Amino acid sequence: MTSSVQRKRIRKSPDDRRAEIVGAAAAVALTEGLECITLRRIADELDVRPGLISHYFPAVEDLVAEAFGSAATAELETLLPADPPDGSSLNHLARFFAHTTGPDYDDMSRLWLNVRHLSRYRPVLRERVLGQETLWRGRLGGVVQAGVDRGEFRTEDANLTAVRILVVIDGLASHANTGLGNHPSSVTRLAAATAERELGLPDGALTLPEPPARTSTDEQS
Repeated sequence: MTSSVQRKRIRKSPDDRRAEIVGAAAAVALTEGLECITLRRIADELDVRPGLISHYFPAVEDLVAEAFGSAATAELETLLPADPPDGSSLNHLARFFAHTTGPDYDDMSRLWLNVRHLSRYRPVLRERVLGQETLWRGRLGGVVQAGVDRGEFRTEDANLTAVRILVVIDGLASHANTGLGNHPSSVTRLAAATAERELGLPDGALTLPEPPARTSTDEQS
């Protein structure tokens, strides 16, 4: 007599299931674009019926907006955490600029390009973009103001300085589809240079030092 053991499906809580759906949609958004998010596509990604996705998101536009919001919030918490590792605003900004260039940042840059184009035609998405931009300005402005309060920076308007920095970052991000590899360092670090000028810092103050080269002694130890 033979017996078969069926794999038991784990019933997830509504909050966990919703978070799983949004996470899958955010992953699709980052790798393929917001246009590729459909209820059926996300259902296939999670190996569930499309009806389950529509139960949580009856309108795909809401899922698209939620996916972008999730990815953008995760980016913000990574690049400008509310609780930085140390109390130095200067180090906080230097780490920020170090992570806003290069291949690791390109997917998010492409997503911002994608969402700003689509939000022109999609009101729900446009509202989410405006909300995320407000969060970014507030978080960066807070870092600048904290540095002013500590005497690390000098600026008369922390919020205006934050806007100017973000405008330059957005301008550089527009090259995500073509790459910045052929540009000189004076271009790739333009956002950091702008911040240094705005905050009364010397050139290079917001550039993290290169890690020391490994020596043969290091490799043998």
